[in-house]
Amino acid sequence: MIKLLFVCIENSNRSQMAEAFAKIHGKEKIQSFSAGSHPSGIVNPKAIAAMKAIGYDMSGHSSKSVDHYLHEHFDFVIGMGCGDECPMIPANHRLEWDITDPKNLDADQFHLIRDEIEAKVKALLQSHKV
Repeated sequence: MIKLLFVCIENSNRSQMAEAFAKIHGKEKIQSFSAGSHPSGIVNPKAIAAMKAIGYDMSGHSSKSVDHYLHEHFDFVIGMGCGDECPMIPANHRLEWDITDPKNLDADQFHLIRDEIEAKVKALLQSHKV
């Protein structure tokens, strides 16, 4: 079982969608989590709508702090573009994807970011035979 943590600043858009795509494409072979360095406390309704448009219900997700995971160990910690805001969490591998925060984008642009995240998650899982 591979354990993944996706991290961004607010844990309301990018990391939430990445967590969802890892669950969709990793099935029972992975454990997927997401967190934020400064969580907003809510999942952006635009992110929920973007995922609903492709058949995934993200309404049960919650925005949470990386503090919750500081004493856990992950196979991968993937930063979604938070740079220096991402704290050090124990991991075998660290990646930084530098994905644009879509929170202020219109629906079409938001969907492009969603699709970019899905492609990166799929490539990560394929490269590690998940």
